[in-house]
Amino acid sequence: MPVGFLSKAQRDNYGRYTGDPSSDDLARYFHLDDADLALIAAKRGEHNRLGFAVQLGTVRYLGTFLEDPVDVPNEVVKTLSEQLYIDSLDGFSAYRSGEQRWQHAAEIRIHFGYADITEPKVGWRLGRWLYALCWTGTDRPGILFERATTWLVTHKVLLPGCTTLERFVARLRNRVEERLWRLLVHDVSSVQQAALEALLNGSVGRSSPLDRLRTPPVIVSGIALVQAVLRLRSVRDLGIRIPAAARIPASRVAALARFASAAKVTALLKLPNPRRLATLVAFVHCLEASAQDDALDVLVALLSEMFRDALRAQKKTRLRTLKDLDQAAATLARACQMVLDPELPDVELRTRLFEKISRETLAQALAGVNTLIRPGNAVYHLELENKYRTARRFVPILVEHVQFGSNAAGEPVVAGLKWLHENMLRKVPVRPAPREVIGKSWQSHVFREEGAVDLHAYTLCLLDKLQTAIKRRDVFVTPSWRYADPRAGLLQGAEWVAARPIVCRTLGLSMTPEPTLAALATELDRSYRAVCIFRP
Repeated sequence: MPVGFLSKAQRDNYGRYTGDPSSDDLARYFHLDDADLALIAAKRGEHNRLGFAVQLGTVRYLGTFLEDPVDVPNEVVKTLSEQLYIDSLDGFSAYRSGEQRWQHAAEIRIHFGYADITEPKVGWRLGRWLYALCWTGTDRPGILFERATTWLVTHKVLLPGCTTLERFVARLRNRVEERLWRLLVHDVSSVQQAALEALLNGSVGRSSPLDRLRTPPVIVSGIALVQAVLRLRSVRDLGIRIPAAARIPASRVAALARFASAAKVTALLKLPNPRRLATLVAFVHCLEASAQDDALDVLVALLSEMFRDALRAQKKTRLRTLKDLDQAAATLARACQMVLDPELPDVELRTRLFEKISRETLAQALAGVNTLIRPGNAVYHLELENKYRTARRFVPILVEHVQFGSNAAGEPVVAGLKWLHENMLRKVPVRPAPREVIGKSWQSHVFREEGAVDLHAYTLCLLDKLQTAIKRRDVFVTPSWRYADPRAGLLQGAEWVAARPIVCRTLGLSMTPEPTLAALATELDRSYRAVCIFRP
């Protein structure tokens, strides 16, 4: 990392006034208490007393003494002079050339306990604090410089030279980076290193393997889903795992991965070997979750499109057959009207009916109605049969390479997916299919007359339930950024027991649920009775 990372504005504003302090700053840093006033009162001459007060307020506010102690905003001089009851400021400018200014600065350092960064204990404390910030965060060097400046002012450490603090931050940040790189590549074998380096090798004018890996799917289709799953498999085949024992903050790994995702291959090739290898390790580690999310994005979009198209086709077919259904229904209505005619004797019914409507016309109308009517639970199931070929392309590879987890509500879906993984390519299943996932609307299509399960209908039923379960997060995958277990961030066990009092106190809730539940029950009962009273 280059040492000169500060902007011109940061250099110009370091240890200097950048305008009038705010009213809060004036009250915090330039207020003189009784001890301050007693110390200042011992100085001879108004200009010395005011100069001492100005230097005291300046070192509290800026963390350093100015080369020209009089070069301060007028608001500062006015605030301090009012507290010292000094009306005339005519002699104040002479303070800059007097010897008292140096004695006052030394007295302020000793009396108020100001230290130098060169003191071992001070440098160690600042280094440890900055090291923790660098290790757990991803702040830019300029931000770390400003935070270090604030720390120095807060802990009464006189600001060093701008370049001195800049080099201090740069060296410490380099130490953190080097440690991060060492930990990331510590468990990477030589074979894995060669595979990672091979990601950057590509022919001239063609994309490298890294470019192909970091390119997500751009269309929604069965083939695109297969390619997305194969991309996930390629990432897993690299076998990159960051051990939990390394305790590397996820934010640092994600920052390296983002750089590898956006940088050109030529830029990655120019990196030093440890940094380049660590960047590729972080990229592959994070890419598994991203690639799995991309595959599920395509899956959800594809299933939505499949079922939406099936519903649209069913409605279209239904509208197209309404004319024929109306004609057949009209014929049957005429026949029923004659059957229900009380003046027509039963012995003459069939003769008179066939005189009005021929047997062939009536049979044709009845057959047409039986053909065109749909049971109420059919909806789009019949049209979905045409979508099985699309599902057949991606379901086997999906259930093989994507491992789904679930909560209690999603367990039937996961059980059905495991059964598909075992039996979809078999002619005879090794065990019966789990039936808990089959809802009432699917039962008439999945179960055959002899009680067996139709594989096509079962697969489509399972995909329908899978789509709903993913949206509800009843089914999830690991690792993932968007489809992870929503319960993963919840406190459990001893951690929850320790945090429970604080959480309950913050939310204003009782440690025991009974009072809250009783209050809710009372409110519900009161609301119910109020509605019943005003019910018309």
